[in-house]
Amino acid sequence: MSHLPFRSFRPGAALLIAAVMGATQGASATAYPLTVTDDLGRSVTLKAQPRRIVSMLPSHTETLIAIGAGAQLIAVDRFSNYPKAAVEKLPKVGSAYQPNIEAIVALKPDLVLADESSGSRLTEKLAQAGLTVYGGTGQTFNEVFEKIAVIGKLTNHEAGATRLITSMRADLNTLQASVLSLPKVSTYYEIDPSPYSVGPNSFIGALIARAGGQTIVPAALGDFPKLDPERIVNSNPQVMIGLTLDDARRRPGWTGLQAVKAGRVFAPTPEERDALSRPGPRLPDALRALIRFIHPEALK
Repeated sequence: MSHLPFRSFRPGAALLIAAVMGATQGASATAYPLTVTDDLGRSVTLKAQPRRIVSMLPSHTETLIAIGAGAQLIAVDRFSNYPKAAVEKLPKVGSAYQPNIEAIVALKPDLVLADESSGSRLTEKLAQAGLTVYGGTGQTFNEVFEKIAVIGKLTNHEAGATRLITSMRADLNTLQASVLSLPKVSTYYEIDPSPYSVGPNSFIGALIARAGGQTIVPAALGDFPKLDPERIVNSNPQVMIGLTLDDARRRPGWTGLQAVKAGRVFAPTPEERDALSRPGPRLPDALRALIRFIHPEALK
């Protein structure tokens, strides 16, 4: 299953990265004690390398494993399902909105990686239980890489984080190059039927642009806004992603839309939806899926 924590407060990412990386850029090992500022503006101090980490978001879980810190993971949230071999045997301790605080505390983690959502208040709840918690996720495209670097720093896996970032950027650049000469396609991306969608500055919106699309959502509405259905009808997108063609045909006023008439309405597979909704190592997989929906001719 996916996750998309909606952020209500966000200090500048530049300050965060400067605080985390500035003094030790290029160093091969993290120097502890280490103090960083999370996305809630909280100071988080680690006295030593964390040996017992609980991840409360799938993107954090996937990042830890991808940078080589999987052995430090002792539990994950119930939605963490990838990579399967690495997570299927780990205890599941609830989710951002329904955390099993008692179980998490009993595991005696050195560090919990959580979100910064005011809706779930996950970081606050865990901190009140006396745990060391870093609350933060990548909401924009560049923040995804920033968070990987931060997690690498926190866990003493900077080299692994650097390798992952380099590999991801190379794959993303290669995929983007395949659509550079193709026309932009107006795209509606549905997170859920409410309908929530994605703005151009969100990491999904940025991926849509890199796939040769253009989200119908203006930046002024934010990264993950709830839309008036009338806006979708008036935008008349060429492609719709995140629902089935039958779903679209049942919506009032949608049968005459370009995407619906042309049959260009796509429901990602569960694996694709996870990759698309998780700001982490599988961004290249997400971009490849979007290109398949928006410009399939580029992948032939």
